[in-house]
Amino acid sequence: MGGKGKSGIFSTFATAVATASGQPATFVLAVGLVVVWAVSGPFFGYSETWQLVINTGTTIITFLMVFVVQNSQNRDGRAVQAKLDELILASHARNEFVGIEKMDEHRLRQMSDMLRQKADSMASREEDEA
Repeated sequence: MGGKGKSGIFSTFATAVATASGQPATFVLAVGLVVVWAVSGPFFGYSETWQLVINTGTTIITFLMVFVVQNSQNRDGRAVQAKLDELILASHARNEFVGIEKMDEHRLRQMSDMLRQKADSMASREEDEA
């Protein structure tokens, strides 16, 4: 599944957590926990401790999920980029586009503008032919 050692273990863990967190049952469980917390309010007199429980729990979960989701998105992005690079290499497209995601912002903007101009000129050529 990729990677060795701690990195591979974290990737496996991140994939499992991201998959599980995106399930409807996980959402229902989270809503259920919030409902249980809300219903328990009167029993605890809506105390600061009662409020602190939900605040602390959600903050910790959110903090940890940022890293899990970012890991999953990074891997997905690299996989999509690799697939696009393979398509470029296997087609008649210009190979200079392989790896452009690593270019600096200025150069990437220049290439984008060049492609937009090329698309505009092709569109106007098609209009002239029609």
